[in-house]
Amino acid sequence: MASAFNSTLNTTRSQLPLEVWAGIECTVNRVGEEYFDQLERNGHATRLDDLDLFAELGIQAIRYPVLWERIAPNGLENADWSWADERLERLRELGIRPIVGLVHHGSGPRDTSLVDPEFPEKLAVFARAVAERYPWITHYTPVNEPLTTARFSGMYGHWYPHGQDDLTFARALLGECRAIALSMQAIREVNPDAQLVQTEDLGKTYSTPKLAYQAEFENERRWLSLDLLCGRITPTHPMWGYLRDCGVSEAELEVFLQNTCPPDIIGINHYLTSERFLDEHLENYPAWTHGGNGRDNYADVEAVRVCAEGLAGPRTLLKETWERYQLPLAVTEVHLSCTREEQLRWLKEVWNAAQELQDRGADVRAVTAWALLGSYDWNSLLTRAVGYYESGVFDLRSLRPRPTAIAKMVQDLAARRQPNHPLLDTPGWWHRQERLLYPAVSCLKEEGKSNFVSVSSRPLAIVGATGTLGKAFARLCEVRGISYRLLTRQDMDIANPASVDAVLTELQPWAVVNAAGYVRVDDAEREPHICLKVNAEGPAILAAACAQHNVALLTFSSDLVFDGAVSNPYVESDTVAPLNVYGCSKVLAEKLVLQAYPASLVIRTSAFFGPWDEYNFVTIALRQLAAGNSFVAAEDAIVSPTYVPDLVHTSLDLLIDGENGLWHLANKGAVAWADLARLAAQKAGVSVSSLISVPTQELGFIAPRPAYSVLGSSRGELMPHLDSAISRYLEERT
Repeated sequence: MASAFNSTLNTTRSQLPLEVWAGIECTVNRVGEEYFDQLERNGHATRLDDLDLFAELGIQAIRYPVLWERIAPNGLENADWSWADERLERLRELGIRPIVGLVHHGSGPRDTSLVDPEFPEKLAVFARAVAERYPWITHYTPVNEPLTTARFSGMYGHWYPHGQDDLTFARALLGECRAIALSMQAIREVNPDAQLVQTEDLGKTYSTPKLAYQAEFENERRWLSLDLLCGRITPTHPMWGYLRDCGVSEAELEVFLQNTCPPDIIGINHYLTSERFLDEHLENYPAWTHGGNGRDNYADVEAVRVCAEGLAGPRTLLKETWERYQLPLAVTEVHLSCTREEQLRWLKEVWNAAQELQDRGADVRAVTAWALLGSYDWNSLLTRAVGYYESGVFDLRSLRPRPTAIAKMVQDLAARRQPNHPLLDTPGWWHRQERLLYPAVSCLKEEGKSNFVSVSSRPLAIVGATGTLGKAFARLCEVRGISYRLLTRQDMDIANPASVDAVLTELQPWAVVNAAGYVRVDDAEREPHICLKVNAEGPAILAAACAQHNVALLTFSSDLVFDGAVSNPYVESDTVAPLNVYGCSKVLAEKLVLQAYPASLVIRTSAFFGPWDEYNFVTIALRQLAAGNSFVAAEDAIVSPTYVPDLVHTSLDLLIDGENGLWHLANKGAVAWADLARLAAQKAGVSVSSLISVPTQELGFIAPRPAYSVLGSSRGELMPHLDSAISRYLEERT
């Protein structure tokens, strides 16, 4: 294989630098009679100025929707072009080349479907209208990922028309591919130079020796859409017999031999879940993975979770595509639903793979940062609308789309700068041993093994080795593959400038998390000087040192900076008015830290509870109530409880994004302490008969506390709901 690859390297065009493209998740899919529209969900349907944000990335092209279902749901004669007119013209002004998509995982307006014999002709009529209206557009994707869409709509029953058999799959696929060919024919009658950018989700299947026949079949089937368009499905093709057995006639297949429509650019979309492993040893896998082909029963699982050597990965899949077709390539979707550093690692890995192949002579044109605005409910394959959001290049959970660290990487790549974030030095989770959920099985030949080499990375310094928050940061950094050093006061005394400077000089961390502090609110009333030294003077010294060393800083403040005189959640810009010494120390800390180092990230949070310590309110309440002991809690103090893992994950994402200033992070929800105990007990199935609710004044606190200290945010509502947090807390505890 390697020699065949090398023999083709000198046949390609003179290479231009890899372009950076981008795309918006724009699926309009149909489930039953309901349409799920990503453009409505992500708000781009009503935000023209998104395009200016996209232009700031420096991208050369954008996969952009002019979708049949949206423009002409009631027939071409009733089409409304105003949305597309305004946005395509703005893209033209911004110098961004649109790659126009006409159907994106959809099935067309209500009067048609993927198995409608007239679907191809109907889409071609719409395609001609688009070309006539925008004759300057040069690149088209009439149907996105036809094979994937046909599988989801015709084989698995997820989307309309909900087929679950081979014939419906084949009819849908042939209809889509015929629609692509007819659409490009119609477009080229208007614009002879129009190019087809044909996308497909390219995965790979591995198996045990017994199931090699099934893996071979699926690995041949993955090329079906591209082979049809290129006129490769002849009577000697491995898929000819399969399609005929499905019920497709020879005449239907010969149409593609007589009317070829090879892509001008093959767009490869690849996701970590696209590579599969088949195993007949059902006892090793959960029941929901079990299936079969009528001949053998087997589990179908994500290969990354079982293959000992790891995945083939983007480089191998691009190489296979180049060798098979010798046509220009682009990676047309790069997206990962994961933590921020893993999203960065995945984009960089795909970029490196594309760059390496281009350097070796393959005609690779571009890499596409997908899901500019993130996506909704893809975890259920768009079969439910429950609001599950994955952020992308921008995060929509702020008042306007907020650029994440991915935006900075896209800008760097577009400007030919090498991304250099220290977290890129660590391999992504798909390379690390903890990815394996099942007994490891050898899947790949030697040439397919991952060649990622981890280099020593600058650590994240975490101050507060003995505290709940510091330990949680260390635990989750371990999970996320973030190199860290957990520091005790003996390791680094943040109240001692010389100590801080020495440690920063030695460790050279990329960032510091200050998770230490004086937390005994009532004791602070008796020893204010100690509280102020630990909570305010120390962080100020640390901030000054971080500024000098050009190291990012994350530190924490509290909801107790407020007096509770309101009844709506506090946001970052609200006036502080602490009622106690502890609150005063946090107000002073915020002021001193941001004065010394305005780039610091200061997070106000509230009412910790977590699964890994025994001394937080929720854990104590459940322990006492489960034992039948009385538990006393305030019925009139309203807070926004914060689940520690959510706090740590979100804080790390913001730190990696380079955010600064004040941020409020607490789980969504306002609740009295007594009601929090009641809610947790009810979810845990614990009796609340021994719960005693009393006014705060009866609890004997020394320090006054606000009656209302719920945290909201004007910068972004990034945290999950409290109800979800308690459920996950209980799962983790058990």
